[in-house]
Amino acid sequence: MKPLHEIFSRVPKVGMRNLKTSLAAAICALIYAFFPDRSPAFACIGAIFGMGSDLQNSKLNGGNRFFGTIIGGLIGIVLFRFYLIFYPEGGHHWLLIPLTFVGTMILIILCQMFWVGGVQPGGVVLCIVLFNTPVDTYVSYALNRMFDTGVGVLVAFIVNGIFSGWFRLDKIRKNLSKK
Repeated sequence: MKPLHEIFSRVPKVGMRNLKTSLAAAICALIYAFFPDRSPAFACIGAIFGMGSDLQNSKLNGGNRFFGTIIGGLIGIVLFRFYLIFYPEGGHHWLLIPLTFVGTMILIILCQMFWVGGVQPGGVVLCIVLFNTPVDTYVSYALNRMFDTGVGVLVAFIVNGIFSGWFRLDKIRKNLSKK
């Protein structure tokens, strides 16, 4: 058996990114605690995916999550509506197979045009809307996912900004005094 100091020497230290990510997710959970009819899950996921080592990295990570979610959600709404024309009660997943193919192709093309890193998160939302959304709430479900993701990404950006000094009062005062 290895001595304890060897075991604990291999445990990673809690760094600043770990702290910022955990804080952003907890803030999202706190915000949603005031709205008991809503789940904080996608906001927390948005915060976790949106956190970066610095503000620039947060913009990239958060942008991937946010814009991918919007693109995938909108494609999912359109394709699910098409599906409901043929199966208004749902339950027939055979049509969803080619719609998944078409939706993924459209998602990749749109992400290549607007936000390259959005393919993976957009694909997640697309598949959730197509395969895991109640027939009567698919539009509100997709829109809520987009909103919740936006909240999480925004919280991650703000937390990262505070920790990186972007929102420091002395810096703001200095910039205001220049004007």
